[in-house]
Amino acid sequence: QVQLVESGGGLVQAGGSLRLSCAASGRTFIGYTWGWFRQAPGQEREFLAHITWSGGWTYAHSVKGRFTISRDNAKNTMYLQMNGLKPEDTAVYYCAARPGGAVEYDYWGQGTQVTVSS
Repeated sequence: QVQLVESGGGLVQAGGSLRLSCAASGRTFIGYTWGWFRQAPGQEREFLAHITWSGGWTYAHSVKGRFTISRDNAKNTMYLQMNGLKPEDTAVYYCAARPGGAVEYDYWGQGTQVTVSS
């Protein structure tokens, strides 16, 4: 059974930092692209960043320059370093994985809450 498990969320003051992790298990993820998304109450899910198997990355404008995505293929783990957090970053953060050539994400984590206080 494939599982993606996020961790590292919590409550932080504006301007602070958090590092999210996404640990994957249950299959090999060779060639997979991994992504981070978030969803705030009453809003649609928002793409944040993705990272390819070879390490190439793309960021949404809203987080570029503040968030950094990385992955450790040997550990089947992906990270999201979040700096300069703002109250509008408050949301449930999800990790996901898809085959490198696909558009849709096959696997999703259960989410981790990030709350940024002003």
